Amino acid sequence: MTSSAIPGTASGTPPGTVSGGDGTGVLSLRGVSKQFGAVAALSGIDLDVAAGEVVAVVGDNGAGKSTLVKILSGVYAPDAGTVSFHGREVSFDSPSAAHALGIATVYQDLALCENLDVKANLFLGQELRPWMLDDVAMEKRSWELLRELRARIPTLDVPVAALSGGQRQTVAIARALLGRPEVVLLDEPTAALGVTQTAEVLNLIERLRSRGLGVVMISHNMEDVRAVADRVAVLRLGRNNGVFDAREVSSEEVVAAITGAADNAVSRRATRRSTVSREEEEQA
Repeated sequence: MTSSAIPGTASGTPPGTVSGGDGTGVLSLRGVSKQFGAVAALSGIDLDVAAGEVVAVVGDNGAGKSTLVKILSGVYAPDAGTVSFHGREVSFDSPSAAHALGIATVYQDLALCENLDVKANLFLGQELRPWMLDDVAMEKRSWELLRELRARIPTLDVPVAALSGGQRQTVAIARALLGRPEVVLLDEPTAALGVTQTAEVLNLIERLRSRGLGVVMISHNMEDVRAVADRVAVLRLGRNNGVFDAREVSSEEVVAAITGAADNAVSRRATRRSTVSREEEEQA
């Protein structure tokens, strides 16, 4: 298979038009770098996210994925480079500032309070209370969000501790949507989930895309990436190492970009399978 890397994203001048989604660029990074002492966590990162597009960011441990998420969510400020939102250069120095701008983050640990019920978790820190807690309005809004996501949560009164992993991820995503963001960052959304729960979360991601949101999905799971992503951006040692069309790229190409070597266990296994298939065809 020929390489499906989008020209200009791994090296050279980044493309001026965001591919995927409806073509409307929402979030754009150019030359973003972050250094911790002598360690360069990110060097010259370029990334584009369009409305109605899922961009998967993949890479090995230490590739810079977590640092990228923290920059986009306002935890870290980049040392160099620019972040643009709808074509306007922006900066934010806190997660609340990023959220106010329209960027919501769902972290890997979900940041839920297991002793509180679903409604309390959804509105934690952003309760509706002109004079006192407006339980009726919060319950109404909670059900609206969960219905929009087609969530399989039977009641709002159940403690989060009693929910499955997929249901907890649903609550975390619904909470992120309260501020009506335009971009949602998902950090390893299917980590440690079973098959059924993973399918539930992947369906949620597709619903976010169908709502016209830009989604940045950090993941190690190639099957999950190929199931929902429109583009795959590979980070290696803190640098861009390719942007691929998820519908055309093979797992072997992505793994080669992640590891920096075309000769690896995945590619060798794929070669063996291809050889066996050709031999069987010839014999037939």
